[in-house]
Amino acid sequence: MRSGHVQPGLSVVVYGPEARGHLAELLDSLAAQPFTGVEIVLAAVGERARREAERAAQRDGRVRALPLPADTDEAAARTAGAEHATGAWLHFVRAEDALPPGTPRVLAERTAELPPEVQVLAVDHVRSTWDAPGARSGDGWIFARTGRRTPALADFPNMLRLTPLLGARVVRAEFWRAHEALPATREAAGEEAYLAYSLLLHADRIAFLHQPAYERRVPRPESLPPPAPEDRYALIERYERLHRLMAEREVPGRPRAVLYDVMVRDCLRTFARSGMPEPVAREFFARASRAAVTLRPEGHRRPGGFEGIRRSLLEENAYTRYRALQAANQRRRTVRKAVLGGRRVAAALLHEQRYHRALSGPVDPRLAVFSAYWDRGVACNPAAIARRLAALAPDIHQVWVVSRDRAALLPPGTDHVVPGTRRYWEVMARAKYLVNNVNFPDAVVKRPGAVHLQTHHGTPLKRMGLDQLDFPAAAKGLDFEALLARVDKWDYSVSANSHSTRMWERAYPSRYTPLDHGYPRNDVYYRATAADIRAIRERLGIAPSRRAILYAPTHRDYEAGWNPRLDLALLADRLGEDTVLLVRGHYFYGNAASPLAGLRRTGRVIDVSSYDPVEELALAADALVTDYSSIMFDYANLDRPIVIHADDWETYASTRGVYFDLTAEAPGPVARGQEELTEILAGDAWRDAGARKARSAFRRRFCEYDDGQAAERVVRRVFLGAAEDTLPPVVPVEERIPAPTPEEATAL
Repeated sequence: MRSGHVQPGLSVVVYGPEARGHLAELLDSLAAQPFTGVEIVLAAVGERARREAERAAQRDGRVRALPLPADTDEAAARTAGAEHATGAWLHFVRAEDALPPGTPRVLAERTAELPPEVQVLAVDHVRSTWDAPGARSGDGWIFARTGRRTPALADFPNMLRLTPLLGARVVRAEFWRAHEALPATREAAGEEAYLAYSLLLHADRIAFLHQPAYERRVPRPESLPPPAPEDRYALIERYERLHRLMAEREVPGRPRAVLYDVMVRDCLRTFARSGMPEPVAREFFARASRAAVTLRPEGHRRPGGFEGIRRSLLEENAYTRYRALQAANQRRRTVRKAVLGGRRVAAALLHEQRYHRALSGPVDPRLAVFSAYWDRGVACNPAAIARRLAALAPDIHQVWVVSRDRAALLPPGTDHVVPGTRRYWEVMARAKYLVNNVNFPDAVVKRPGAVHLQTHHGTPLKRMGLDQLDFPAAAKGLDFEALLARVDKWDYSVSANSHSTRMWERAYPSRYTPLDHGYPRNDVYYRATAADIRAIRERLGIAPSRRAILYAPTHRDYEAGWNPRLDLALLADRLGEDTVLLVRGHYFYGNAASPLAGLRRTGRVIDVSSYDPVEELALAADALVTDYSSIMFDYANLDRPIVIHADDWETYASTRGVYFDLTAEAPGPVARGQEELTEILAGDAWRDAGARKARSAFRRRFCEYDDGQAAERVVRRVFLGAAEDTLPPVVPVEERIPAPTPEEATAL
């Protein structure tokens, strides 16, 4: 213990990398619980976690940051955290998990009252998956039977039925360090479940807390690498190791019988639910069979009924008969479902019969399909990728999916298909490359050899994907299982910054490869010339001497239509003849009557809601005014003033959900009403030193990979198969030269 340091009762050891934004959430929740009898040791793995650790340490004196290299595994990080902890008790928390409110205080108070012979406090937990957050563990009946007792394992062997979760064990520090030094523990240091069991096997006395004090966040299996065969067999090896440990410690028969039952149940459940390839499944079954026979306690009797039949087949290694039993049960369960859904399935197959016939043909390696914004036309990141692809690989034929009513607006010579037509299904079936900034329809099959590139269409401020589960106003009946089925088709996901990468991994968990290459649509902000900017402004009717302000508000899920939150006529009058407002409504309202019709005649307000591409509007504007639209992240590349109009921030944040507080981390001044906005734009606050400082910090964070070469990197990586280390490196933000401002373009 450090000299002059008062030993805390509890050390919360947080360990691991920052992933999916969960570490930041965990640290924020701990900061909101200012209980003084606790220290927080943050064994931060990698650069992102280090930054979060330092941020937490600056604002919370209880936090001790311990930066660790990016290649540090969980076991080593946990050990390092424990070595630096000074508390009498240790609570290990994975960086991706969470703690229910009030947990540190509850644990500190409970451990403080335990007698010295108690070495482990077992606590209940909740389990959160994408579709079932905060589900109770199922261990409640065990805690209910213990009450405030502190039994030994021999007195209460059912404690071995507790979920083997290290975060659900709070350990006396001196006991942990002695236990960690044991040869058997060192051998299985990376096996969390083994550690959770072995702590109970070694402890003299165990106390219990019938209250959830840990939240395990379980990622989608589809977001993790496929398990290797050795990972499957490790389950059986864990129980074999634990039985050897029980024999060495001469644990009496009752606990051994309980652990044996847990082992058989776990093996059969894993075999039935994990979807192993046939050779792996057969080997797993054989190994589980040997363990079930050799480890069965003397005199142990199988249960009766169906469970007894399953166990009997396992012990006989009757793989084929066990599979037949499974198949028979599955047929009984699915007959009713098949009858009810038969008509609907038949109709769908008939409707898309051309597509299914085409799927039997070969994939065309020289065919690429593009779509943007639900088939609205040539736009956004797909358009920028298509342009670069035409230059680097002209032999790849490009076909755009465009709705019938938008086809007439396509650039001349654009090959396109209309959804639902004969050629549409043929092209979708044959194309090797499918590129979209949203998702293709559910009926589109992911063929072996095809490559699906998800480009997205903005940096997320608002909650996306699975993160909308807690915000029904935003989700509006979204089928999350269908969404995940679409996500599982992605091979690549493009990001403009590491914030987006983490949020996509969290909101859309699957096995795709993140492409930290920048947004291709933003390349133009570094490639446009003064002549380009003058031409755009001339097309829009903006005189060279006038200041142009682009006003681009976002969609609100709690509003049925678009009504400008500003009195635009009054704002135009207050800003004077030298300012023109370019007003762009969200594309969700493209078919609605514009409320700006009466203002167009003044010449000081130009409705550009239907103008494409939006990048040209950004290039033409001297400044941007927006609320929560993702256009702010793109516009920041230009290093021009941005003003945030956040008159309903609290309502938006609570109904839509957000990933960070924009009002605290804005790219420029924040106005909470029209009068404040007018004062900012009429004076110098929109472009003064404070605005520049805020914009600079925002650009470093959110324009991280945008340097004018994003499309080049994406095309070479995805279409040409180039290795990551051969791609053009990202130019540091401070070394980039954005396109000229309108003022500079006029002077040139």
